[in-house]
Amino acid sequence: MSSPQRSSRDALSIAMVGTRGVPARYGGFETAVEEVGRRLVERGHRVRVYCRSVDDEVPGSYLGMDLVALPALRRRSLETLSHTALSVGHLVARRTDVAFVFNAANAPLLPLLRARRIPVATHVDGLEWKRAKWGGTGRRYYRAAESLSVRLSDALIADAQGIADYYTAEFGAATTLLTYGAPRLDDPPADLLGQYGVAPGAYHLVVARFEPENHVELAVEGYVRSGARHPLLVVGSAPYADEYTRRVQAAAGTDPRVRLLGGVWDQAALDQLYAHALTYVHGHSVGGTNPSLLRAIGAGAATVAFDVSFNREVLGTSGRYFRSADDVARQIEDAEGDPAAAAARGAELQARAGDYDWDEVARGYEQLARDLHDRRVPGPQKGRRRAAVESTPQHIEVDA
Repeated sequence: MSSPQRSSRDALSIAMVGTRGVPARYGGFETAVEEVGRRLVERGHRVRVYCRSVDDEVPGSYLGMDLVALPALRRRSLETLSHTALSVGHLVARRTDVAFVFNAANAPLLPLLRARRIPVATHVDGLEWKRAKWGGTGRRYYRAAESLSVRLSDALIADAQGIADYYTAEFGAATTLLTYGAPRLDDPPADLLGQYGVAPGAYHLVVARFEPENHVELAVEGYVRSGARHPLLVVGSAPYADEYTRRVQAAAGTDPRVRLLGGVWDQAALDQLYAHALTYVHGHSVGGTNPSLLRAIGAGAATVAFDVSFNREVLGTSGRYFRSADDVARQIEDAEGDPAAAAARGAELQARAGDYDWDEVARGYEQLARDLHDRRVPGPQKGRRRAAVESTPQHIEVDA
């Protein structure tokens, strides 16, 4: 896959706001900022990324992007919004041609950008209000923030068709569909697997933040019920998730086949784990298109995913699906009973990964930035209400 060519058109200054920043070490938003931002730089644009200086020292630049490090309150309910508030304050004092704001939760801050006449697109993410970590107040806040993002953004970005359908059905709002990319790994080495005590094709894998809607507990419970011979490696953790982590540990119990590895921050090692797993078990259910899922299929991993529209959109008929612990057990046993068939499904998924190209995604962001700058975007709702009502799907599968 070739790098995007430097654009000969006028360069733009582009701000990316609302994430933990880069280098990407946490989740989908950070991955998108890193992959898209560096490509925009290669195409001649100036990119400013706002980063949280909570845990790590942040460099002044990274892959050509200018980084601005600002603090955040260390409380789950306030961390994102507090950091974005400081970022927006910094941004409005210094201007930019276009701003990409990630996470609809930041919508209450959009009036400040509008007051400075900074065109803004909001990447609305998945259905955050469905996450179990939020209580009633948090869920009501996120539902209200979705509505605000529709009313106050110049454009909305969805990373999955299911998310686009949701905003059409709920708000009659148009979105720009910009997925994530799937890095392709062909014939990767296996020299780093020894540190985990496994061999190629002889283990199962889970990679996820420990949050209920990612169904790590369910995956572990199903595996423990199975008669699998190969071990299950569980990669992941999460801030503010002590209770759920204990639930995952309880599901594993004393089963020696389950190995809870915590975070694996060495990307080369993580890539090898994806590429050589007999199955990758993906429990994410509310977040739209997921970078972990795309990385897994780019590595050719036979994937067993929680059965929601976002995952079926990516995997199609080449994936296998679960809704219960018994489903997980059955899929794992089937894979061990016929590893050649599992490998064939992995190869089919790797071919599907070609539809998810970071170069194409970056070109989409660049075009949207130009349209915003040139005021060619009518807004998410303008002219959409009647068409949305006529084309609303009868059923959108988003339940966790």
